[in-house]
Amino acid sequence: MVKGFPDGWFPAFLGTLSRPGRRLGVVVLLWLLALPALAASPPVLLVLGDSLSAAYGIERQQGWVSLLRERLDGNADVVNASISGETSAGGANRLPELLGQHEPDIVLLELGGNDGLRGLPPGQFEANMAAMIEASQAAGAEVLLLGIDIPPNYGRAYRDAFTAVYERLAKRFEVPLVPFLLDGVALEEPLMQDDGIHPTAEAQPLLLENVWPALEPLLEGNGILPTEN
Repeated sequence: MVKGFPDGWFPAFLGTLSRPGRRLGVVVLLWLLALPALAASPPVLLVLGDSLSAAYGIERQQGWVSLLRERLDGNADVVNASISGETSAGGANRLPELLGQHEPDIVLLELGGNDGLRGLPPGQFEANMAAMIEASQAAGAEVLLLGIDIPPNYGRAYRDAFTAVYERLAKRFEVPLVPFLLDGVALEEPLMQDDGIHPTAEAQPLLLENVWPALEPLLEGNGILPTEN
């Protein structure tokens, strides 16, 4: 029944105990039986992002987060909590509940695109992101930041101030950073949908490859052994 003990040992053991002792013995046995299942629980990756991670405009299973789940092949539980249109404020509001529900080992934060398109002051964006990093780290999770860029028509000064937020956060909290999730994709017309903002299904493997070099050390540190590199 329990590895390392002979068959029939537990009924014989219970027979030597008082009634309260037998009840306690049953509780201990159930705990011992549960240990293998608890030990087998895979690490959890939580992806909190916007439409770029929610596979906007394509089938969800084609998105880069689903491709990540496939690559890890059951060695980790990948939870995609991304919502199209999500902002850093919305993510900061949702994150505490997600941390409590899923208890992630790694949190991937892919937010900022909608903040930039709405002209949110960079200082407010930075405060929202910092709150999410602090909450994740306080919950025992490692964090990976996935950066974005905004169109040049928003002005060079605002664009530079906005993208610099990711670099400051990465240094301040000592977390890895993917500077631009859409690197090698955003300027390639065949890889972008007609709106010029969201990548196509064909671009999703490239997004995963942009994320992978920064994510892989975190996976190794958490004992996740993917089937391919």
